[in-house]
Amino acid sequence: MTQVEDKGLRTAEPPTADVADAADAAAAWWRSAAIYQVYTRSFADSDGDGVGDLPGVRAKLPYLAALGIQAIWFNPWYPSPMADAGYDIADYRDIEPVFGTLADADALIAEAHALGIKVIIDIVPNHCSDRHAWFQAALAAEPGSPERARFWFRPGRGEDGSLPPNDWQSIFGGPAWTRVRAADGTPGEWYLHLFAPEQPDFNWTSPAVRAEFEDVLRFWFDRGADGIRIDSAALLTKDPELPDLASDPRPHPYEDRDDVHEIYRAWRRVAESYGGDRALIGELWIPDPERFTHYFHDDELHSAFNFPYLCSAWDAAELRSVIDATIRIHAPVDAPPTWVLSNHDVDRHVTRYGRADTSFGMDRREHGRPVDVELGTRRARAAAMLTFALPGAVYVYQGDELGLWEVEGIPSELRQDPIWQRTGGTDPGRDGCRVPLPWSGQAAPFGFSPAGAPARPWLPQPAGWSGLTVETQTGDPRSMLELYRAALRIRREETGLADGPMRWMPSAEAVLDFVRGDSLRCVVNLSAAAVGLPQHREIVLQSADLVEGMLPPDAAVWLR
Repeated sequence: MTQVEDKGLRTAEPPTADVADAADAAAAWWRSAAIYQVYTRSFADSDGDGVGDLPGVRAKLPYLAALGIQAIWFNPWYPSPMADAGYDIADYRDIEPVFGTLADADALIAEAHALGIKVIIDIVPNHCSDRHAWFQAALAAEPGSPERARFWFRPGRGEDGSLPPNDWQSIFGGPAWTRVRAADGTPGEWYLHLFAPEQPDFNWTSPAVRAEFEDVLRFWFDRGADGIRIDSAALLTKDPELPDLASDPRPHPYEDRDDVHEIYRAWRRVAESYGGDRALIGELWIPDPERFTHYFHDDELHSAFNFPYLCSAWDAAELRSVIDATIRIHAPVDAPPTWVLSNHDVDRHVTRYGRADTSFGMDRREHGRPVDVELGTRRARAAAMLTFALPGAVYVYQGDELGLWEVEGIPSELRQDPIWQRTGGTDPGRDGCRVPLPWSGQAAPFGFSPAGAPARPWLPQPAGWSGLTVETQTGDPRSMLELYRAALRIRREETGLADGPMRWMPSAEAVLDFVRGDSLRCVVNLSAAAVGLPQHREIVLQSADLVEGMLPPDAAVWLR
């Protein structure tokens, strides 16, 4: 802002239109950013204990900058007993010692900012760890106490209270209630946990809970965090009557209740108080499009994850339908669409696209069935180009850029996901997409840990990843890594590939063909035969070699 001096008085001049537009665009970075998800445990291990850490991430920041991402989303990095890989938080204002210290986090944020990279942290507001000080105080307190009012403690049903308060089931399997012991050792009340027993749910009718989380937001915004990813964002509030689900209550007693919006309006006020460039991003599994958009009024969240796109099969009609629906849903509330192919909760898409059933179901029913990795990789290359050409923000899960596949053969004794434990092994859980990254070398730990490290990586890396390391792929123009680097660079340089309109072009039934901006055209061939290309001046980028000038199956091209 410029200043004009007149007789000792200083008066601020309003910014020019160009300056104001640039400022608005900078403040709205989350509308079109390429965001990289770092699962810290599996990214880079600096001290040789077999677990990734923040100093490891700091050392790889130049790699991420060269990849072309504009923001990093970190999964929870707080102190945790790790009953659910850090989503059971014991202290929201500190760093898990295995990962480092608050000083490491401060340095990481500062160094990322120096490279032009924003930092998004994960906040888990539905539940905490059973080791959290508040829950420990609740266990020590009497029924009806203020300490227990922060959670959902209730007496059991039946004459002796031996039955859970209702029929709710945990998302991880088994009942959603656990009984505690009274001070005299006799069975006492039950507490609610929609996830693992080690993750008691907060009671958001408590003013103390609401004030606490607003203060947690300020704590991290004060330290430089640019955005907040909100875990299980639609589950926070519950019907205080706690009705049985078997009675089919409407509205749902704990999913997407209207009163949850009061919380996010308060959070938005906190975010806006920091200048308007702090983003709130929701994890929202909401099938109703109209209710999904309720979270994006100008006083609530900025964006949310697009799970229908992630779960879609490799099918042109299905993908086009999801793309159209996504854009249509977001347009009335002026929220940017988001696009993601994999994350820490789902099977990696190289594997999904190599199966007979290329969609994703949360029960992981396809595990153990045949996978054509070569086919999956070819489709993953085309899917990346499709995704990066769509309007809005994109997310890259660590290892996507290397073409990593789902590791399905992890020995039972090494699996750590509570889903595996609580389903008795009927659901293999999420460990297979969380295996540590391969950076260099021909054998495990593939540069994930320092040479000669005393500990093995916390999950075993497959020997077949020797050809997928960063070292091996760097400089190879045919590698997945160089395709990602080129695509993200072009996406950053081409204004037409940012947030904004897209226009479908006439195409064959199994082909996706659309234009972004004034001149960039994306064509994706999902058919079983090669297809001709529309007229063009030049090929900007392609996922596979053309065959006699035609685009082969499972390939994508960007045209000028």
